[in-house]
Amino acid sequence: MSFRAPLPPSLRELQSLPGTGAWRLMLQALVTGLAAGGVIGFFRLAYTQINSRVVACVQAWPPDTPQSLAVLAGALALLAVMAWLLLRHEPIIGGSGIPQVELVIQGHWRMRWARALWTKFLGTLISLTGGLSVGREGPCIMMGAAVGMGVSRLWHDKNETMPRYLIGGSVAGLAAAFGAPVAGLCFAFEEMKTPLSPPMLLFTSITALSAWLVIDALFDYGRVFPFALLSPLVWQQWWIAPAAGAVMGMFGAVYNRAIVGGTLLLDKARLPSLARAAMPFFLSAFFLLCYPQVLVGFGPNALDLENLSMPLTGLLLLLCVKALFSCASFASGVSGGLLMPMLLVGALGGALLASVLSGLNVIAADQNATIIVLGMAGLFSATVRAPLTGAALLAEMSGAFSDAPLILITAYLAALTANCLGSPPIYESLKLRLRAGKGANGC
Repeated sequence: MSFRAPLPPSLRELQSLPGTGAWRLMLQALVTGLAAGGVIGFFRLAYTQINSRVVACVQAWPPDTPQSLAVLAGALALLAVMAWLLLRHEPIIGGSGIPQVELVIQGHWRMRWARALWTKFLGTLISLTGGLSVGREGPCIMMGAAVGMGVSRLWHDKNETMPRYLIGGSVAGLAAAFGAPVAGLCFAFEEMKTPLSPPMLLFTSITALSAWLVIDALFDYGRVFPFALLSPLVWQQWWIAPAAGAVMGMFGAVYNRAIVGGTLLLDKARLPSLARAAMPFFLSAFFLLCYPQVLVGFGPNALDLENLSMPLTGLLLLLCVKALFSCASFASGVSGGLLMPMLLVGALGGALLASVLSGLNVIAADQNATIIVLGMAGLFSATVRAPLTGAALLAEMSGAFSDAPLILITAYLAALTANCLGSPPIYESLKLRLRAGKGANGC
């Protein structure tokens, strides 16, 4: 008499799907991931080309003559009006897009997928072209969700299955934006609070991997943070991870308060919507003239910080100005996310910490990038309050897999520190604002 071991509950749930249903689920996931990866890949390509040409034009014609100043002012004014018009046409595209997608998944908001897709695409490109300190990753998550909703229309699926497409598209969007499929999965189940079930895990895994495949194979994007030297910490240095977590957790609580407080302050000010949308564009012009280091393409990026070529005072000044400009850009309500500026601010915080530790001969020069990665993971986790996602994200973006345990320790302690200080997660605060009826101006 033969004995057959019972299947685990997870496999039984998958086996319970009809054969055609399982293949259909995988095909839907594949189409969602490939389509989202294609859209996000094209978006990243468009942004890279536009940013490089804008930087080249400004460097060729410095804005220190009346003619150059007039052209600069006119161009930024035009971009501000375009951003405002798109926001009026489709208010859901304001800000990051992540809180809005979560509210759509929860059934509190509705999204017109085609309209949201093209307006979010153009609106975010306009914000980035204007030099605003906003990110592309939150918008990519929203565009991925919109693509997922569009794919659901191909199969004429019922509304009950819509969250699956929205979540799968969001996962694909994050995986394509960061080149981090594992972090995309963690984001779905940690930040979006998706119930963990085998069909959902299968669907999101396929969307994440297929979107990443498009980005890697078709567009040939490598790691976002390919540091030159990334030596792991030895066990005598492991104390640095909890210390970095505590420091970035405290800073993250302040950063959250500044973002949410600035946004609510502008809500109460009741500025005309055009003036509010135009504010960060003219701040961008001011910084271009007075402090261009704070603008993308003109100042240092995370990779440039590895050599610690800036003095402590320069790093501290850049961190403060970049953080304040990021808060002002987001509070304006135009289309653009939080994550990439947050990671750069975290990298600056990590560079400050690395500079101090290097001066005390605690770390070697080839470990600077490792401390910068810890700083980015810590600030992400303290702000978003998703430490598993933050750890996976920074490990995939930098390739620091040998330091994954320390990145995870830093992320969890940063989240715990911010939580102990009474700082709510950033996207929870923004969702409360949206549900309070402040979404028309963006968030």
